[in-house]
Amino acid sequence: MGDAQDAGRLPLAAGEGARAVAFGAQGPVPLATFLAHVRGVAAMLPDAPYALNLCEDRYRFLVAFCAVALRGQTTLLPPSRTRGAIDDVRARHPDSYCVGDRGDCGCEAGAPASGAMPPHYLRLPEVLPLAFGDDLPTLAADAVVAIGFTSGSTGVPTANAKTWGSFHASTAQNLAALADLHDGATLPVVATVPPQHMYGMEMSVLLPLLGNVAVHDARPFFPEDIAAALRDAPAPALLVTTPVHLRTLVESGVALPPLAAIATATAPLPQALAAQAEARFGCEVRELFGSTETCIFARRRTACETAWTPFAGVRLQPVPDGTLVTAPHLPEPRMLADLVELDADGHFVLRGRQADMIEIAGKRASLADLTRRLLAIEGVRDGVICQATTADAYGVRRIAAVVVADPALDDATLLAALRESTDPVFLPRRLRRVDALPRNETGKLPRAALDALLGDAVA
Repeated sequence: MGDAQDAGRLPLAAGEGARAVAFGAQGPVPLATFLAHVRGVAAMLPDAPYALNLCEDRYRFLVAFCAVALRGQTTLLPPSRTRGAIDDVRARHPDSYCVGDRGDCGCEAGAPASGAMPPHYLRLPEVLPLAFGDDLPTLAADAVVAIGFTSGSTGVPTANAKTWGSFHASTAQNLAALADLHDGATLPVVATVPPQHMYGMEMSVLLPLLGNVAVHDARPFFPEDIAAALRDAPAPALLVTTPVHLRTLVESGVALPPLAAIATATAPLPQALAAQAEARFGCEVRELFGSTETCIFARRRTACETAWTPFAGVRLQPVPDGTLVTAPHLPEPRMLADLVELDADGHFVLRGRQADMIEIAGKRASLADLTRRLLAIEGVRDGVICQATTADAYGVRRIAAVVVADPALDDATLLAALRESTDPVFLPRRLRRVDALPRNETGKLPRAALDALLGDAVA
């Protein structure tokens, strides 16, 4: 297919017309067919500046995302697909519409009854329209093609605009980091994360658009479904997932076909879990580091590395309130709330967040580090340590813990194990056991959900 020649414009997709962009139980979808679907869907979209892409089917998300961009519109990526999150984003952008592939809009739990759809909802037809053309579509490099919203795990979700040029640059970094997995052949990707999340966008939407990568059209959730999707892959696939899904896979006993590697992000990956997964599935587990603000910019093999390796051209500068990140794909340095410690080679380790640091009796600790110590206890399946919003009679905001643990691990034993690695002033004064933490579909703990679980017990 032809190359983009116009100055300041970049191709919508890369590669020859016959290369696979997606695959599934029905086989591969070549780039030429994909672009015909994009042109066909673009012609049926309404005139509006913004669209919320709610497609469940990953291939249809790809088509709709590119069709929206081809029309000169911007895709809004809400922090979740709950009706509340959708309504919040649409309230910020009242001149927007929703596009999806389900009759009930594909909203998560918490949405109205089936059949209730957000206003201005366009459902894609069962058979996508085709409009073939000889030219390779291009987009202006400075076109804002997406606005991603942070998860809300530390407060109100914030908006982050992404240009097509920045996506091209960040995807080139991600492709370079994966080059050793497929020796130039098409790399299949199976992803458990939603494409609406920035991690899912980078690893399951932009990779197949701009690299020699093909993505499975489904978003498998249960271990058996993940195994089935991996069996659809024509070669060992890269599994893009989260620590929550990875733990479930390891403990499920489900056999997986050979994997090229496993990539994980969105929440801290315990080193023990990374080692278990590598032993169980016979491949590397690569943890990726990034954010909605910065996209992915570092990686590590967590089973045997504690420090992160930044991608080429990425520089980190610690500042009092966090870290400035400079990267080829960022128009200007971006501030992260994470506190890092750099070594002489530019590698870094995380030291928590400024907002995460707590002080009791003149001593300081990181809630993230305390949570890491909790998760390291044998028998703890999930958990979080947080701080009370209100002070007690002595003016101290006490520590609380929410834990998912094996029944055999009683509270006294759990606290005794935590006491071995934690200063007594930071031991939780309140310990609540639950069947599952209120994590969203990418494994994050939204602040509001945690507040609702513990009432006024956390900051």
